[in-house]
Order: sequence, then structure tokens, then C-alpha cells
Amino acid sequence: MPLLLDGAVVAATIRAEVAVDVAAFRARYGRAPALRVVLVGDHPASASYVRGKTRAAAEVGLDAQTIPLPDTTTEAELLSLVAGLNADDAVDGILVQLPLPDRIAERHVIEAVHPSKDVDGFHPVNAGRVVTTTGGMAPCTPSGVVELLRRYEIPTVGKHAVVVGRSNIVGRPMAWLLTRPPQNATVTLCHRFTPDLGAMTRQADLLVVAVGQAGMITEGMVKPGAVVVDVGINRIEAPETERGYRLVGDVDFESVAHKVSAITPVPGGVGPMTIAMLLCNTVSAARARLGQI
Repeated sequence: MPLLLDGAVVAATIRAEVAVDVAAFRARYGRAPALRVVLVGDHPASASYVRGKTRAAAEVGLDAQTIPLPDTTTEAELLSLVAGLNADDAVDGILVQLPLPDRIAERHVIEAVHPSKDVDGFHPVNAGRVVTTTGGMAPCTPSGVVELLRRYEIPTVGKHAVVVGRSNIVGRPMAWLLTRPPQNATVTLCHRFTPDLGAMTRQADLLVVAVGQAGMITEGMVKPGAVVVDVGINRIEAPETERGYRLVGDVDFESVAHKVSAITPVPGGVGPMTIAMLLCNTVSAARARLGQI
């Protein structure tokens, strides 16, 4: 059996470390770092994600509040709220849960959040700083992957990493983070127009998959001994279960696991790391705003 890269275990350790940092921050400044999570509408998955984020934030002592908005909220109303949070010195981090209703341009909202409070790491300024290795907050999921690899002492220097998926949230920043020091990997970024995807993925010492397609990476697409990080989380029907569905990744775990040296489970792999890095970003944002770093 391969090494199971257990994100839940690592995330628990990170949360304990963040709790210490939060306590120190509170002792110095008389308050905890403050995170505001904006939720537009009542999309079940989004609501679930927000509950998980705010619960984790509260558990480490952050001042975390959810701001619920009705599904009828206009783009102008949302941008006005964001502007108010930007101007509020008591708020250190702002997260607007995606996706947003179709009538609201996500790009406008992402760019409206001040880069210093952008704990999601989506603002173009932060993206540019990550690319140029000049600071900036990295998106939580790819930075969580890097931290997971680091804590399991998975070598990346000089390795060939193949990233499948080119979203601005995961794929592109994942490639950026893997190429920069201290990771120093050689990265191939693949997407839907990549011919013969399997020919690319079979070259990977480290394969990171983030496409949102259940089981698309199969045994024949993976190099023996590779490290596989499955970012995808997909709901498939499972009538035999109490919920009627189960969660699976973009990698066909059962067929791939015996062939690789290490792999993340789904769920319990990358997901907990994403939330852990959100907590880290919130503390970092608060420290930076108050001149500690």
C-alpha cells in the first residue's frame, strides 16, 4: 500500500499551531484576527463550505463571522458591502464564497477585495506577487498541497510535476508554487486541449489533478512510484449509502493506489488543508496589517 497523505491529520496540527499564534496576537493587540465570510444565496454546497470554514476559524480563536446575503443581492450591493469591509480597520480578512449568482461578475468581486485582506489569494495583485516570488497570499488549496508535501517530506526539487487543470483557483497557482523556491520542480501544466493526456501524466514524478471529473485518472495514466495529489471532489450516486451518494476524487483511487508511492484520499486529503491554509492566511493578513511582518 502507498503512503496515505492524510490531510486531516496534518491540518489538525496546523490548526493547533494557528491557535497558538492567535492567542499571542490577542495578548498583544487585545483582539483576535478578524475574518468575514460573505455568502450570497442558499446554495447547499456553498453553505456547507462556509459552515466548515467559520467553524474551523472559531475553534482556533479567530473572530470569524458569516455575512449572509439573499440570492436577490445585486452586484452593486455586494461590491458596496466589500468596500465597507475593506474600510473597516477591525476586519483583517475577507472571503466571498464562490460561486456567485450568474448575474454577478466574479472577477469584479475578486478585484474589489483589497489585496491585503484577500485571504483567498485570488486578487490579481496577490497572483502577480506569487508568480514573481515577491510575497502575496497564495490561494489556499495549492498552498495547502505544498504544505502537505512539505510535512510528509515528499521531495520536489528537480522532480517533474504534472498539473492537470488550469483554473485560476488551483491549477495555475499550483504550477507557480511548484516551480518557485524551495519547491524547485519542473512543471508541465495540462488542460482539456492537451493531446494524449496519458502520455503527459505518465511522465509525472508528482501528479496533481484538479479538474472536477470523477475518476478521470486511471491506472494506465500513472507512472509507477509516482506521488499523486487528488484535488477533485465529486459527488456520485450511491443508493446503498444512507445519504444516497458518496464523494470521490478525480483519480480512480482503487486502480491507482497500488501503483504509486503516495496518494491523497478523497475526502480527507486536500480539503482539510485548504481550510487550514485559510486560517494561516487570516493570521498572516492581520500581522501584516499591524506591521508585524
